[in-house]
Amino acid sequence: MMTIETRATRSPLVIEADGTFDVPAAERVVRALQQAAGLAVRVDLTQVRDFHDFGLAVLARALASRRQVEVRGLRTHQIRLLRYLGVDAVAEPSRAGDDHDA
Repeated sequence: MMTIETRATRSPLVIEADGTFDVPAAERVVRALQQAAGLAVRVDLTQVRDFHDFGLAVLARALASRRQVEVRGLRTHQIRLLRYLGVDAVAEPSRAGDDHDA
């Protein structure tokens, strides 16, 4: 089960997630992004233990239409996938050596 928490700090608004990042989890993050329309947002995925590519595709669609979003906690594979989908709002990989390039 994934939990989503939204923290309103000074700036940016932080959306934190943990657990498995699948399509339902991505949809919850997208809803949180929609509620934060017009605000600078940081999506913190550093505590996510398992990423599903389809979940990232759902997130990519939402991120493509926003400018003030930073995503943290992705591995090299997830960053590459988002860039293939036209999204370049991510910080560098947070888990060195785990790039899933089998």
